[in-house]
Amino acid sequence: MRKGKIFVALAALGAAFAVQAEKITIWSWDPHYNVAIMKDAADIYQKTHPDVTFDIVDLAKADLEQKLQTMLASGMTKALPDIVLVEDYNAPKYLRAFPGAFAPLNGKIDFTRFAKYKVDLMTVEGKTYGVPFDTGVTVWYYRQDLLQQAGYTDKDLQDISWDKFIEIGKKVQEKTGKKMMAIDPNDAGLIRIMMQSAGRWYFDKDGKLDIANNPALKEALETQVKLNAAGIVKPVIGWAEWVGAFNRGDVASVVTGVWATGSIKAEPKQSGLWRVAPIPALSVKGATHASNLGGSSWYVLESSPEKEQAIQFLNDIYVNNIDFYQQILQKNGAMGSNLLSREGAAYKQPDPYFGNAPIWSTFSDWLKVIPAVNYGMYTYEADAAVGAQLPALKDGAPVEQVLKNIEQQVNTQIQ
Repeated sequence: MRKGKIFVALAALGAAFAVQAEKITIWSWDPHYNVAIMKDAADIYQKTHPDVTFDIVDLAKADLEQKLQTMLASGMTKALPDIVLVEDYNAPKYLRAFPGAFAPLNGKIDFTRFAKYKVDLMTVEGKTYGVPFDTGVTVWYYRQDLLQQAGYTDKDLQDISWDKFIEIGKKVQEKTGKKMMAIDPNDAGLIRIMMQSAGRWYFDKDGKLDIANNPALKEALETQVKLNAAGIVKPVIGWAEWVGAFNRGDVASVVTGVWATGSIKAEPKQSGLWRVAPIPALSVKGATHASNLGGSSWYVLESSPEKEQAIQFLNDIYVNNIDFYQQILQKNGAMGSNLLSREGAAYKQPDPYFGNAPIWSTFSDWLKVIPAVNYGMYTYEADAAVGAQLPALKDGAPVEQVLKNIEQQVNTQIQ
């Protein structure tokens, strides 16, 4: 009889625990990067919170965005996750189009730990949403051996202008027969890099369209014309051709986001030949040698029944767990935007591929000074308009006319 009562009591306790157990649902994309990293984060959290379970849903990026957009627009909050990954370029659109949909985290997250440009893009009317995740801090990767053949030292490549970059590229081609860089003629990524390095975007600080009279965008387009005219660019189409250009040794350098580090290191025969430097700067007012390309952050839905637990999870792992950032850097090649990460061993580790330089510590220095911009609600519409005009620009269309065409197309799309 006593055993029976004990069994009943334990069963009741188990049922009560099951009711109290919390499940956090997370939407993300890329099974080998974002999803894999989040699964590791969940495993770490469960060691101290065994009553919390996770359902990490892997969706194609486009499917996730369409599903999120549809549900937010229809008010179907019960079908939404607790946490969702949002690309930084899209964050202002969601935050402004769906006020109240995401949980403000002021007072719950120490945002001083993160790069300012990431915090600014998720702040609307004084309220900050989301927990910053990875960064697209930009890097000028270059082949030291090829630049040396052209007569340049590492010191010569520090904090240069784009005009100097073109001058160097001409010398490199003359001495080595290699192009300076590969560019997809339909991709506006390099234009975005140049713009943000000068603290400007397709939209001004108030979110208003800023194209026709935008000096940074104008000079970025002019610089792309100069790069093509100088004959130092290898045209490529798509990701595979772009990566192949530097893995095969067809080009002497790459200007892109830090996430390309793994792709550059994919060719073992080039180990020890590569180095890194700050990207070239425009000549306009406010121009710097730091910029960003890509990146995303985690957002908690205001409607989440597990909102507080979701926030605690993100706070414990993505805000306060510096060892976690060392793990994802080594395992996934992911550089977070948490500034304290640089104090960890992985960030200070010399990399033989880049001449034993502690590249991640260097990248984190650049991360701190990336200019903040307002991505606005229609970054992708503006980007598509720029991409549509790049072929005409390459064929000799005046930059002023190209700017007008871009503005006209964006205005048509967003009205």
